[in-house]
Amino acid sequence: MSGKILSERQGPLALVTLSHPGKFNAMSRAMWRELRAVFTALQTDTSLRCVVLRGEGGHFCAGGDISEYESFRFSEPELRAFHEDEVWGGLQAVLDCDVPVLAQIEGNCMGAGVEIACCCDIRIAADSARFGAPIGRLGFPMAPREAALVLREAGAASAREMLLEAAVLTAPQMQVRGFLQRVVSEAALATEVGQSVQRISRLAPQAARLNKQTLRALQPLGTEVPAALLAGAYAYADSAEHREGIASFLAKRPAEFSLSPS
Repeated sequence: MSGKILSERQGPLALVTLSHPGKFNAMSRAMWRELRAVFTALQTDTSLRCVVLRGEGGHFCAGGDISEYESFRFSEPELRAFHEDEVWGGLQAVLDCDVPVLAQIEGNCMGAGVEIACCCDIRIAADSARFGAPIGRLGFPMAPREAALVLREAGAASAREMLLEAAVLTAPQMQVRGFLQRVVSEAALATEVGQSVQRISRLAPQAARLNKQTLRALQPLGTEVPAALLAGAYAYADSAEHREGIASFLAKRPAEFSLSPS
């Protein structure tokens, strides 16, 4: 099973749920494409006032579905297409949505989960939620556009800790650093999100859409990613370090990285 994106309507509210049972809702390639399709459709729904983006089964999203990686990540063209078309296509669709998007975060929020949460307007988390992007253990960096997004929303200190130290940060830490608007107990999370939905739904929907358009214009996604950076961003695809990181994870053994990776 490759996971799926569930979408349901409750009046003016859309509930979008990341669902990948047994994998803490890790994002498969199919899920990235579905995320784009779901949010593209929501953008055109003029009766919609709010979207809640959440995970299934007590977790938000544990990252990418690593079990798929050996099938495409070691080819530079395929790796580029994955990040630039599939992953960024899904993230951009959430960013482009003119309806207020709330993230309901619990459990694991790692890698792709952090990136998806970065696209939401209001982030509310359970106090037990955990945040990180430990992809250095897998032998590859964060793609440039995704790194720019995390840098803008999570801040330089958090981005550096997550990427360079594989740090896992707590919800209270992420609230103090400005990433989360509110942190509540697990038992109170759904109620807190519901109250936020009610506040948003009572306001003028056209004003909300115009405010989101204005905020996007005033706070673009960092600086433009340099063309030279994008040109060589995926040249590591066939490197020994990249292959070792993914192979070791799938084999459930510690990675052994050389001091002079190829």
